[in-house]
Amino acid sequence: MSDLGNTFMRRFVQFINTADEKLGEELIAPNAEFYVPFQSEPLVGPRGWLKAVEVMRGGFPDVQWTLEELVVEGEKIAARYTMRGTHEGTFFGVPATGKKIAIQTMNFYAMANGKIVGERGQPDLLGLMQQIGAVPAPS
Repeated sequence: MSDLGNTFMRRFVQFINTADEKLGEELIAPNAEFYVPFQSEPLVGPRGWLKAVEVMRGGFPDVQWTLEELVVEGEKIAARYTMRGTHEGTFFGVPATGKKIAIQTMNFYAMANGKIVGERGQPDLLGLMQQIGAVPAPS
C-alpha cells in the first residue's frame, strides 16, 4: 500500500490546499472523526475537515501544506507536513502581523475501504504562535 498510500496522501494534500469539497468526499468517510487541538470534540467528515481548514485560512489565507514524510503500515498512515502561510487575519485572537510562518505538523490517519475514517493532528501551535509574535521565543 506504500505507492497507494503515497498517491492517496498527495491527493489529500491537494484537498487541504484547495478545499475542494468533491475531492474531500472522495477521500474522507462521511463519519470520519478528526481531533484538532482547538476543540475538545472531534470534527466529523469532509465538512469537519473543511472547518479546520477554514480556521487556518482565517488567519493565513495563503496557507499551503507540503507532505514531507510518510509512513504507511496496513490501514494506518503517519504523515509529517510543513505548513506555510502569511499571517493576514486574526488567528486565535492575534491580529494580523504580516509575518510568514513555516511550522511542522504530524498527523496520524486511520483508513478503511480506501477512505480516511479518523485523524489525530499535532501541529506545532507553540512554534506558530512564536512566529507571529504572540508568545515569546525562548532566549
